[in-house]
Amino acid sequence: MAYAPELNRPASATLRRLAWSVNKPMTKTMNAIILKLPKLIDKENVCKSCKDPSACNICGFNGNDAA
Repeated sequence: MAYAPELNRPASATLRRLAWSVNKPMTKTMNAIILKLPKLIDKENVCKSCKDPSACNICGFNGNDAA
């Protein structure tokens, strides 16, 4: 991974509670949330805005399951 994103306090608190609810570490919970987002967000808009086409083979918006 290129960098570790920092969460603000409210986002961290929300993620912590989601992790507790599924009895998983915060890192695994955040990963699962991110991998599910392509099913909820418009692929066309994301792909049109993409600045790194070298990662299409692992990107969930390209119909791939990166899990």
